[in-house]
Amino acid sequence: MAKDKTGRMHVTVKSGGKRKLSSKLWLERQLNDPYVMQAKRDGYRSRAAYKLLEMDDKHRILKPGMSVVDLGAAPGGWSQIAAKRVGAVDGKGKVVAIDLLEMPEIPGVTFAQLDFLDDSAPDKLRAMMGGDVDVVMSDMAANTTGHRKTDQLRIVGLVETAAAFACEVLKPGGTFVAKVFQSGADATLQAQLKRDFTAVKHVKPAASRADSSERYVLATGFRGQT
Repeated sequence: MAKDKTGRMHVTVKSGGKRKLSSKLWLERQLNDPYVMQAKRDGYRSRAAYKLLEMDDKHRILKPGMSVVDLGAAPGGWSQIAAKRVGAVDGKGKVVAIDLLEMPEIPGVTFAQLDFLDDSAPDKLRAMMGGDVDVVMSDMAANTTGHRKTDQLRIVGLVETAAAFACEVLKPGGTFVAKVFQSGADATLQAQLKRDFTAVKHVKPAASRADSSERYVLATGFRGQT
């Protein structure tokens, strides 16, 4: 262990054995990430919680009493923030977390282990919520292949599908926020969102790693189903 340029202690992971270089670098970055360390101290399940916190502080996405759907929610960092901000912990707002993977219980959050791509998912969600919702959010990322163009298409395709799901379940005036990656492949997505929402912008919270092309699309003022 040594100090970095800022004077913080830096953990170096030894290479060798069965650990690949990419795994070594990922583990080293995690161990030295201040947001990862802060998440452990604050009791959040992932560093991603701070991304939603920052976006909500600035753009007021989540308000007390709202109903929220968190797509691809596991491990639950975003659901934790949403439950606190809408008052679901106190029985005011509602938060439903959806994922194919199992997720440990979170106070104020109802978990549904299902595929949001399933045709029956919107109706199942409405039944759980008692109607349409105020916010659909997604921090999902598509599985990558290493082929840049293929990965870009997969990423944008996943967001397009999440946006289509949002349009099925949102109330008029509702909000959609989702992770995207800066690329030239999202013209169709932009057109889709601008058609369905009154305002569309891209935001990059400070908690997103500086060397990542990750950003978030924030679409507000859902026009309602046509």
